[in-house]
Amino acid sequence: MNILLIEDDVVIASQIKKDFASWNYTVETPTDFHEVLKDFEAIEPQLVMIDIQLPAFDGFHWCRQIRAISTVPILFLSSRDQPLDMVMAMQMGADDYVQKPFHMDVLRSKVQALLRRTYDYQEVKEANNQFHDAQVDYAASTISKGEQVIELTKNEQFILKVLLESPDEIVSRDDLMKRLWDDARFVNDNTLTVNVNRLRGKLEELGLVDVIVTKKGLGYMAVTHHD
Repeated sequence: MNILLIEDDVVIASQIKKDFASWNYTVETPTDFHEVLKDFEAIEPQLVMIDIQLPAFDGFHWCRQIRAISTVPILFLSSRDQPLDMVMAMQMGADDYVQKPFHMDVLRSKVQALLRRTYDYQEVKEANNQFHDAQVDYAASTISKGEQVIELTKNEQFILKVLLESPDEIVSRDDLMKRLWDDARFVNDNTLTVNVNRLRGKLEELGLVDVIVTKKGLGYMAVTHHD
């Protein structure tokens, strides 16, 4: 697995490279922080880690640039502890967020979980699933209605898949978090909320309004028919 690490702190970058190499991951860093997208296209990584504070352009900029051309999983690293930073990262298409300083085992667990839930689905070519009058394609990570096709991040399509496994039934937040991140201790509860809201927004772009409902204190439900 190739990982692109967009991090200008050479000490942190070196530590991550060394640790991940022992687990057979190849971690590469940009050659020019003004031309990160060129490195992304050349390396073709299976996962991207991005710091927020970078030379030239910040991590949010590069997240937008990458997300415009790819659904590769993106994980933010940041020493900033502002909740708004995490929300902004998730809204721009990031899949997870790790605050510095972090324990290397936690970072590795996050990366392994992201890679597992992203690329395990590539091996199973699932048929398109119908959700109201839209088609969900898990292999392509898209949802479409007529000629309109919207890309889903791996988190979004995984949440939708889990909800559609039990249509019109409540799926608890704890169950979703455990299946998404394997170990809910490493998850900020707000991360799930941001992902669900972002998924709702994309469904609404297709005219699917109120098809994922919140059951306060219980969880979420994919509604396949309205009374």
